[in-house]
Amino acid sequence: MVLEFPLDEERVVAAKRPALVTLNTGNTEWYTPAEYIESARTVLGGIDLDPASNPVAQETVRAATYYTVEDDGLSNEWAGKVCMNPPYTAHVINDFMDKLTGHFASGEVSEAIVLTNNNTDTSWFHSGVETASAICFTRGRISFYGPEGQKTSPTNGQCFFYFGRNSAAFIDEFSRHGKVIPLSSTPRVIEGSLPASEYPPSTWEQHG
Repeated sequence: MVLEFPLDEERVVAAKRPALVTLNTGNTEWYTPAEYIESARTVLGGIDLDPASNPVAQETVRAATYYTVEDDGLSNEWAGKVCMNPPYTAHVINDFMDKLTGHFASGEVSEAIVLTNNNTDTSWFHSGVETASAICFTRGRISFYGPEGQKTSPTNGQCFFYFGRNSAAFIDEFSRHGKVIPLSSTPRVIEGSLPASEYPPSTWEQHG
């Protein structure tokens, strides 16, 4: 599913390119399987916010608050325990990751689990690694599902970032999903990142 916000032409074109996770599948409306959401819920103890979502995804996520395309998650404040599968479009995912790390470093977000492609060469990936407490590289690729229950065959592997002070719980729970690597437990703000309150509305492609 493609969710759109008015923006400059370059960002619009970039956001409409197929996300790598579902490239060549012919469909961009895909949701995270419940087993991973439940693992995130176990670690976090509950989900306060899903900032990049829609009503269908929320049948599984059940966050206390969630933002849709109409709400524009990038223009809203984030707080509490966040579970996020951000848009994977180039440039747009940078904004979501930078906003998350900014709110986490400021203390507004207390914990977060973020599902992304394992694109280790990207700036947003390194932004996450510099701030997260642990990361899980999934064992095999995640088969996201569509609105009618059909599964996709992603062209990328995935990973989960954990931000917070309960790395032990994340390691214990997510070890069933793949290889978990502890990272620095000290939040660090990446030089050049915008403050969390300064992210503009964007055009983005949503996976749920």
